[in-house]
Amino acid sequence: MTGRLATLGFADVATASRLLAGELRLDILGADAPIAAALAATADPDQALTGLVRLVEAQPPDSNPADSNPADSPALLTVLRADPDLRSRLLAVLGASTALADHLRRHPGDWRLLTGPDADQAPTAEELRTELAAAVSASGLSPPDSLRVAYRRRLLRLAARDLTGVASLDEVMAELADLAGAALQAALLAAQTQLPADAPPCRLALIAMGKCGARELNYSSDVDVIFVAEPAQGAEDDAASLRTATQVASAVIRFCSQGGPEGTLFPVDPNLRPEGRSGPLVRTLASHLAYYQRWAKTWEFQALLKARPVAGDAALGRDYVDALTPLVWQASQREDFVADVQAMRRRVVASLPAHEAGREIKLGPGGLRDIEFAVQLLQLVHGRTDEVLRDPATLPALAALAAGGYVGRQDAAAMAAAYRFLRSVEHLLQLRQLRRTHSLPTDPAILRQVGRALRADETGDPAESLVAQWRRHATAARQLHEKLFYRPLLDAVARLPGDAIRLTSQSAAERLEALGYADPAGALRHIGALTTGVSRKAAIQRALLPAMLGWFADAPRPDAGLLAFRQVSEALGSSPWYLRLLRDDTNVAYRMARLLASGRYATDLLLR
Repeated sequence: MTGRLATLGFADVATASRLLAGELRLDILGADAPIAAALAATADPDQALTGLVRLVEAQPPDSNPADSNPADSPALLTVLRADPDLRSRLLAVLGASTALADHLRRHPGDWRLLTGPDADQAPTAEELRTELAAAVSASGLSPPDSLRVAYRRRLLRLAARDLTGVASLDEVMAELADLAGAALQAALLAAQTQLPADAPPCRLALIAMGKCGARELNYSSDVDVIFVAEPAQGAEDDAASLRTATQVASAVIRFCSQGGPEGTLFPVDPNLRPEGRSGPLVRTLASHLAYYQRWAKTWEFQALLKARPVAGDAALGRDYVDALTPLVWQASQREDFVADVQAMRRRVVASLPAHEAGREIKLGPGGLRDIEFAVQLLQLVHGRTDEVLRDPATLPALAALAAGGYVGRQDAAAMAAAYRFLRSVEHLLQLRQLRRTHSLPTDPAILRQVGRALRADETGDPAESLVAQWRRHATAARQLHEKLFYRPLLDAVARLPGDAIRLTSQSAAERLEALGYADPAGALRHIGALTTGVSRKAAIQRALLPAMLGWFADAPRPDAGLLAFRQVSEALGSSPWYLRLLRDDTNVAYRMARLLASGRYATDLLLR
């Protein structure tokens, strides 16, 4: 028996043998071998087995007192033997999350949520909102605890689909964001019922920011929220209406952030609002707009990139996004925009304690923030005119940047792979206890658990394989971050006025003449020949030319430089390395522009 248990991956074979044969009375060498195999497939077989024993002990007694085997009396083991899908779902959860195992002990009938074909079906956002709204009005537990129970039940079902591979990373992140939005809406409804009967009416919308706004949330995270309010139609006192909105907003924060017997939902962080902690919790739309037009810093527009209404007055939420979104895409024209974003990223890294930075999968070098900042900066610079790039989520935005030629396909694929790996590790670390953590642990047992859940190495040491994969992805992410995030071409493009980017418009001719081109019409023809069409070559030229036009203009012969660039590009444009080199190494592009616009001799040499 002990040899078989060691082969199955149990670390404490003596305890496993006692629990299997004594507590559960399972014949793992005979009829119950499928249960043993399912335990062996989990992230931590010992933890899964302990969780199963405690869950069986928590089951209500069977109605048949004549049953001679008390351990078999609950329906759980009977169904577990017969239902392979339940075995994989339930044991996967027990092996990866002590927090969800504790939930199952408190609510021992909830294992039934993992049975049947519906257990693999993802809910819609509206279904989640309806379910959680019903929970806060149910009798029995207090509204906060009822909401927490309903929230954990949905986490249980999602984690089962995640850990068994039914749900992809993208689907998990989106559902977690939808679940958080549903919880905020339910908390809002509960807060409104606690208002005095004579409270002045108001309209209140909750705007999700960050990962929740982008629908790429993780299992245990702060949910960033901005509150926007307006007096309700017919309200007699606008100031009193805003006080009502502030009272409701404060109650929502308490509802979600405070713990209880059923744990905590998630901390609600309202500090991305104008003026942060120093500013009022709730503002009108006009007040928000005035702040962003006059005083907002560069990083605040970067944060608005992910703003999305999730709860409260839907029309007001849409008005908020419609009013502020145009400001996001004008932000890259601010003075020192690129330098500001780069400096902010450096400050984040510098703020990390030295002993933690090297294992930080979120904020450290090569972490998630490196990827997110690089993608967001490219979006903000090039998204002024290319609306396809305006997706708030990291992976779709990265795919759009690659499709548009702003990022090389191989670079985009490597960044996406690193992002998926780091987010998967982050999810598994947070699932253990449903607590915020972003550091790769030093405990070999936890590393082994995460490595097994990732199937990091089917033959070697899962902990060693996990660390090796993390180092490889982090190194690649850091290199790509520096390559894309600090590329001087970004700063050159960001400095051009918005109309200069629209290379085929009438305003482009005016811009060219202002830059010093003697024949703007001829220059436009060259630009059109280089950028027209849907080919990848044309897309890369559209990304290159705004900066190169300025570099030609700084040289003695800008018109000749542009003509020469067209001739060389037509001669070399089909070469796989040519445009990629210019796009990815700005020094090459800059030198070439100055050389071509300084005399014909170099052009003739290149063409020959």
